[in-house]
Formats: sequence, structure tokens, C-alpha cells
Amino acid sequence: MEAKAVVKNIRISPQKARLVADMIRGKQIDTALNTLKFTPKKGARILRKVVESAVANASQNEAIDVDTLFVKKIFIDGGPMLKRIRPRAMGRASRILKRSSHITVVLDEM
Repeated sequence: MEAKAVVKNIRISPQKARLVADMIRGKQIDTALNTLKFTPKKGARILRKVVESAVANASQNEAIDVDTLFVKKIFIDGGPMLKRIRPRAMGRASRILKRSSHITVVLDEM
């Protein structure tokens, strides 16, 4: 049995969030949450909330034993970008892309 949690339009670039996601992919839930708790990155705080949400979703199902869960899949897709303008030399302008992410966590039993 699988449990899933999705969060959309989070203001962190997918590249930075994937660095943290790679650390917990395939790990047991208690190990993954402990790793995220002591990782000093913005993405760790966000991913920890998503993983805890997936665990809460799993606990609603009677057939799933929460103690045997592990992170089966975790993927981060790009979300909509905020486009901003930065003034440059000689009257020109360059574009700044403020990226966002869609984060999906899938848990499964061992």
C-alpha cells in the first residue's frame, strides 16, 4: 500500500530542492525525518513537512503499518516562474526568473 503527499507552487528552485531530496530517497521514514531535521537548508524544512504529511496520510489507512514505511519515490518538478526585470548597463534590462516547485512524495511499506 502506498501513501502520497503533493505540495505545489513552493517558492524554491527545483535544483536546490532536488539536492535535499536525493539525501532521503529510499530511506526509512525515521531516518529520513531525522536527516531532514538536521540539514541546514531551506529545502529540508519544506520536504520535512511534505514527508510528515505523507506519513499522516498513511496513518489514515488501516491497512498500512506506519513503522515500516520508506520513501519509495520523491520527485520535484518545476512550477510556474515569476518573471522580473533587472536594470543593466546602457539602458538595457535582463530577466530574472524566480522559480517554484511542485513536490511529490510517495511512501510504501517494506
